[in-house]
Amino acid sequence: MKQTSRSWTALWLLLFSLPSAAQADKSAVTVFAAASLTDVLQELGDAFTKETAVPVRFSFAASSALARQIENGAPADVFFCADVEWMDYLQTRKLIQIPTRRDAVGNQLVLVAPASSKVALKIGPRFALAATLGAGHLATGDPDSVPVGRYAREALTQLGVWSDVEARLVRADSVRSALAFVDRGEAALGIVYATDAKIDNKVRIVDVFPDSTHLPIVYPIALTAAAKGAAREFVDYVRGPAGDAAFRKYGFNPLH
Repeated sequence: MKQTSRSWTALWLLLFSLPSAAQADKSAVTVFAAASLTDVLQELGDAFTKETAVPVRFSFAASSALARQIENGAPADVFFCADVEWMDYLQTRKLIQIPTRRDAVGNQLVLVAPASSKVALKIGPRFALAATLGAGHLATGDPDSVPVGRYAREALTQLGVWSDVEARLVRADSVRSALAFVDRGEAALGIVYATDAKIDNKVRIVDVFPDSTHLPIVYPIALTAAAKGAAREFVDYVRGPAGDAAFRKYGFNPLH
């Protein structure tokens, strides 16, 4: 009987000494981030967890979709998007902590083709984009919602060729989806970020859009209004030396 009593006592002590599932879940940092940040943030998340023992959970998608999810109450601690407009969208709705907002990294806009394609095209005013496409399609993000698509429309409009190719546009729901259309050969050409082209050996960069043809490609980061736990530590880590090194490795330009 005494042995049984001691066993129950030991069991209760063990149970009370273990963190509850809810407590463990609260310690995690949840990051909503643009699809183009997938590879670099997964690497940084793993490194941060290794250093701090704090798990990082990611949700990657188009910035527009993530902003609307946060607006609708999705539990996120950090928002890291691919243009200032969607950060402004949450800021005007008081859904981010404004003092924590920073422009973190920059990127470039590029024209890509399948790696096996022999297409050669120099980007410039009235360049032969439509003629090069022939009966094929041009993949990029949906210009009405996805940042890369907005940059693409702006650049093509500035260059005088938007109306020539608008009807042949594949309006992807994220930059990674647009990249996949080109990767699989389902689109003859695509407009994506330089960093996306860099990580996919099934596509190649045909040319880089001049910075003067579109607004600067800037990725802002901020804590959400509901941020908790180690979210601020993660943002500081991403914007620190380890983050700078990782972003440069993946082709981004850190901004400070």
